Amino acid sequence: MDSMGVDRFDTSRFEASRNRLASLAYRLLGSAADAQDAVQDAFLHWQAADRQQIKVPEAWLTKVVTNLCLDRLRSAQVRRERTVGAWLPEPLLDGDPMLGPADTFEQRESVSLAMLTLMERLPPIERAVYILREAFTYSHAEIAEILDISESASQQHLHRARTRVTADRRRGAGEVDPASARRIVEEFLAAATSGRTDRLVALLTDNAIAISDSNAAGLAKTLIRYDTPERIAAMARAGFKPTPAKRRLLGGAPAVHYALVNGAPALLFVLEEKVIGSVTFDITDGRIATVRGIAAPTRLARLTEAWRQHEPDTALLNQW
Repeated sequence: MDSMGVDRFDTSRFEASRNRLASLAYRLLGSAADAQDAVQDAFLHWQAADRQQIKVPEAWLTKVVTNLCLDRLRSAQVRRERTVGAWLPEPLLDGDPMLGPADTFEQRESVSLAMLTLMERLPPIERAVYILREAFTYSHAEIAEILDISESASQQHLHRARTRVTADRRRGAGEVDPASARRIVEEFLAAATSGRTDRLVALLTDNAIAISDSNAAGLAKTLIRYDTPERIAAMARAGFKPTPAKRRLLGGAPAVHYALVNGAPALLFVLEEKVIGSVTFDITDGRIATVRGIAAPTRLARLTEAWRQHEPDTALLNQW
């Protein structure tokens, strides 16, 4: 085989791993754009390496991507960006290959917005061990090789990560019947757009929270948090009720669609095939425990791209 043929073969071997590497990087970083950058950097490492000496390409690439992500998580700039509170995970439309394996509950949970948010509270090394073990089922021996640590250290990091995740995971969190989830979200939308505060409060758990990266005046510099059912209901009533002023600000009247985002029920505000807002819901025991609103265009770019290739259901509201 000539050198050009070897290059094509080696490139195809990398491409065969691209989606898996991207789903690993996304779980580590919580950002599709950053995950794509990490995978592209890994490709450059792959091209520069002596590939004849790489016995198991999948393991080698996993190690490179994991450590590129850890380098980013440890950087001073990223720590500053995420410490100030102006960060939420980037939402992805269900079916996006970057969401990766979804055969087990642990794999599906690992890519939920709730879990990606919890991962932010873990030290990078604990995050990596937890994701490699829980989402990708690597053994401790394999994780030790990927991270250049001992097997016992891997076990200790996993134990600490599981302890923290269990403590922070909202009680009762788990998978929800899809039909029930959709009904609850549709009720929330109907109550919010009609201003029925009492109904909104009834749909929320007693310890519900809402987190948003924007407000009525535009994008906020830090996240806005609401931590009582009454405050969340007031926020939803003010934010969801359409007005001519809001439509002027948005440049039109978006349609509101129901969708699944990172495995969770969501409302997407779509204007001229562009997603301008994503509101996702965590549901516990038939009520809404968490509402996450994302409007930052940089956080919605990949979701918009996927939406344009998606066959959506009929809009819940054609003209919000």
